[in-house]
Amino acid sequence: MKSKLMRGVLSAAAFAALAGTTVPALAETVLRVAMTAADIPDWTGAPDQGYEGYRFAGYTMYDALALWDLSSSDKAADIVPGLATSWEIDPADPLTWTFHLREGVTFHDGCPWNADSAIWNFERVKNSDSPQYNVRHAGMQGWAVGALAGYEKVDDYTIKLKTTVPASMLPYSMAMLYMISNCGVEQLGNDYDKYAEKPAGTGPYKFDKLVPHERLELVKNDAYWNPDRIPKHDRLVLLPMPEASTRAAALLSGQVDFVEAPSPDTIPALKGAGMQIITVPYPHNWDYLLRVDEGPFSDIRVRKAANMSINRQDVADMLQGVAVPAYNTLIESQPWYGTPPIYEYDPEGARALLEEAGCMPCKVKIGISTSGSGQMQPLPMNELVKEQMDEAGFEVELVPMDWNALISVFFQGSEASGFDGINFSMAPIDASQGVVNKWWSNMAPPNCCNWGFYKNEEVDKLALAAMAEFDTAKRDAILTEMNNMVMADAPELFIVHDLNPRALSPKLSGFVQAQSWFQDLTPIVVNP
Repeated sequence: MKSKLMRGVLSAAAFAALAGTTVPALAETVLRVAMTAADIPDWTGAPDQGYEGYRFAGYTMYDALALWDLSSSDKAADIVPGLATSWEIDPADPLTWTFHLREGVTFHDGCPWNADSAIWNFERVKNSDSPQYNVRHAGMQGWAVGALAGYEKVDDYTIKLKTTVPASMLPYSMAMLYMISNCGVEQLGNDYDKYAEKPAGTGPYKFDKLVPHERLELVKNDAYWNPDRIPKHDRLVLLPMPEASTRAAALLSGQVDFVEAPSPDTIPALKGAGMQIITVPYPHNWDYLLRVDEGPFSDIRVRKAANMSINRQDVADMLQGVAVPAYNTLIESQPWYGTPPIYEYDPEGARALLEEAGCMPCKVKIGISTSGSGQMQPLPMNELVKEQMDEAGFEVELVPMDWNALISVFFQGSEASGFDGINFSMAPIDASQGVVNKWWSNMAPPNCCNWGFYKNEEVDKLALAAMAEFDTAKRDAILTEMNNMVMADAPELFIVHDLNPRALSPKLSGFVQAQSWFQDLTPIVVNP
């Protein structure tokens, strides 16, 4: 005799058959993210819209030779193997690196990843004579290969990279160049407009569809080579929402699940509605890059006066706890922070320095953005900074523009900009970007990130010494000395570091906010 349990199972199956029903499929889980970007970041492998573009349209669909370990909120993120499993410097030649590539990886379109793919991608942003060279891609990501003098295939899964000078921090740059499908582009005759209709990387998400200026939709890559980063949700929808109030309203109404940079004045209401508010310190600064080769800020007294004119705590208080005062490009937990001079709030002292410099009132023109990646709440923050500087003897002209336009100003450099400074938030996530690329005179535009054309011969010597030092502890000591020297020259107006605030729906779980500008969305579970 069949058991009662077995009879029950058979009866249920018979009923389903008689009723003509089938077991329903599980509903698709969708994560909807409101970005601060004014438009959808470029999705073809060379993101714009600042590092927010890298976070949402880069790190999602694409991989680089090295990747950021974003699995912990307890320590600053560092790089780990990505499309390269390992790398080493030639002990007999400090200009030559060998990268060993990951086998068994395919692009989303089925094309194989190998050494040919890697070399093709270097050519895409480095060699203007190559058929796949893309001017826009080179403008966005060419800086990542700026130190390379050449590259060659050794075998199907090994490449050698040659640098112009010893470059001990090269692997960090390799984490910033995304690899796109070489055969996918070649099959389209190197037509990047056609490629944009169905781009292919090797990342944990695949491109699905785009509604221009409205949304970018990605889907889970079930075949991703790293099983730990296969997304825990089925679909990721990315929505540009530059207005902070719009983002908060969308979260409260259930239109989105995840909000970047909620406005501080909306946080109480979001908390009251049960939203998760997450803040974590990370390497990121909100400051003014200053033109120091000529103009008012070429005088160190004017630069010091600017730094003494700012009541940083007032700015942090205006942001209701999602920022802290900054006296350095770096944050204190970074090993190269050192012992920088502290420019305390002293408007009378600032005024005296301006009088001594013969710049009273000291007229300066500052480019700012209306929104954007990492810019926090740029309009009210800049108005407060202007008010404080004007009280100390400056006459500040603020020129607002779209975030992408300000990014263009940054890449052009101060000489071509017509500005004495720009409010351009940066993420000093590693020693290369946070110290060397910002202050070594050789990294002035168009090479990279020394926007204000800062030059100090002693700093240049330390930059070269750091790049030639492959012992991490010794290199850190050189970089600390370098950062101390630069901070004493006050080539920036330091204002605040932000705490990376995000607001999440209570139905989300699993998100780990890393101490990084980049974040990994793959662990997020969308609960019913």
